[in-house]
Amino acid sequence: MSSPPVQPTPPALVAVAHGSRDPRALHTVNALLDRVRALRPDVPVHLGHIELNAPLLPETLAALGDREAVLVPLLLSRGHHVKRDIPATAAASCARTRPAPPLGPHPLLVDALHDRLTEAGWGGTPRRTSAVVLAAAGSRDPEARADTARTAHLLAARLGVPVVPAYASAAAPTVEAAVRTLLARGRRHIALASCFTAPGRFATECAQAAPWIAAAPLGPHPSMAQLVLHRYTQTLHTSPPTPHLTRA
Repeated sequence: MSSPPVQPTPPALVAVAHGSRDPRALHTVNALLDRVRALRPDVPVHLGHIELNAPLLPETLAALGDREAVLVPLLLSRGHHVKRDIPATAAASCARTRPAPPLGPHPLLVDALHDRLTEAGWGGTPRRTSAVVLAAAGSRDPEARADTARTAHLLAARLGVPVVPAYASAAAPTVEAAVRTLLARGRRHIALASCFTAPGRFATECAQAAPWIAAAPLGPHPSMAQLVLHRYTQTLHTSPPTPHLTRA
């Protein structure tokens, strides 16, 4: 009896994290990728950082040689890193890469945001006095702000209360300004939803500005692992691999 044919190994999934000096960030990202591996043990999963942590993305891609890889940003909106840095790094590598969209906006992201708020103590206050500030890193790119606004809209529909996007840098309003706006509207119970994949300086500063409860970063939430794999599969089905760089 002949042996069954050996199934080819799927293209690698390269998760692209921003990187942080906060030691909790790398631990959190690795925990998220462990969940991804548990869901799809057949897919080789690798990690590359844009800055501040090893391995950096060029090193990860160099180790892949000329193999196929889908680059999934662990970022929650479009912006300079997604639109320029990651594609430029991919184009300079020997790997045959397919850059995926960022993780947000998406209903699975909203699932994770909702659960983190619930874990922090959301619920039990009247809707007419409750609201949420959705804290994100911030970007000068208008498409990044549009993505965060879309996530805020989806979260507001889920919670049934106003959700105002706010930013740690490069965009307005700040968390403090968003809180003032909501207080002026009579919203006394204002929670902070952390639209960050992992802990870091921006996430910590935003949480410290929360007037009531502050949700934790999304980290290895099950919906985040599902979302990473959704972006991987979506990109495999819709985007051809870029030709790898030919070395002289």
